[in-house]
Amino acid sequence: MRLALFDAGRLGAVLGDDIADLTDQLGTPATHGPAGALHHYIEQLAERGARLDLATAPRTPLADVTLRAPLPRPGKIIGAPVNYLDHKAEMEYTTSIAELGVFLKANSSVIGPGEPIRLPYSDKRTDQEGELGVVIGRTASHVSAEDALDHVFGYTCLLDITVRSDEDRSTRKSFDTFTPIGPWVVTADEVPDPDALDLRCDVNGTTRQKVNTRDLIFGVPELVAYISSVMTLHPGDVIATGTPAGVGPLQHDDTVVVDIEAIGRLEVTVDATRATPYDQRPGRRAPHSGAKR
Repeated sequence: MRLALFDAGRLGAVLGDDIADLTDQLGTPATHGPAGALHHYIEQLAERGARLDLATAPRTPLADVTLRAPLPRPGKIIGAPVNYLDHKAEMEYTTSIAELGVFLKANSSVIGPGEPIRLPYSDKRTDQEGELGVVIGRTASHVSAEDALDHVFGYTCLLDITVRSDEDRSTRKSFDTFTPIGPWVVTADEVPDPDALDLRCDVNGTTRQKVNTRDLIFGVPELVAYISSVMTLHPGDVIATGTPAGVGPLQHDDTVVVDIEAIGRLEVTVDATRATPYDQRPGRRAPHSGAKR
């Protein structure tokens, strides 16, 4: 299934040109919490095998609804830095995920299809990074690579937006709007091999990134196994699997598209109207200012 949130956070299954509304099968929307109806369903499925009935669900033309981020507030977003060799080469890194491990992104950075990425700084480069997103479906702790895919609920398109400044990765990648996700989550049964998917990222119609996920340094099973050896993964957590070569700066009014084979097409825009100079950021200290008294 392709499961999406639409309009005021309702849960639907995308069926061709229609969307089947499944919200009422999960109880009242108020019980879904800020993490959203899909997250609620993933948890129910993990706990007691909840099922959805597509046959009785009312349908609406997909063109008549507004798609939202399918997971508006994941429990965790875990990023895989330098997980393609070509990206390692273009950035002139001497290390990869094998030495760096993983990093966390704030779950408040999530936006959905059609929403704007808001650039924070007017004088610091901010790049697009198109990635495959992995959604965890069952609690995973110290799982093996052989068993890892049994703990995956599905897959989505993801952008890991990054400011090229001096802070830690988790800061540079956690600004509000810096994790577009969507347009839906495709359940794992429809993606037999996540390490064999074509991925493309375009900016204003020009292809910047084009790769197959077979070129990941740590493939999806290895990523889940490695991350679960560090931290317990819970249903609804999201893994950003890493980006290939071709990252580049974003400008006001850009349109960014991530297209992944068997998953879908995520399109967002870029807004720089709130951008300010980097030296005016809160907490910035003037040179030689000394300690605060």
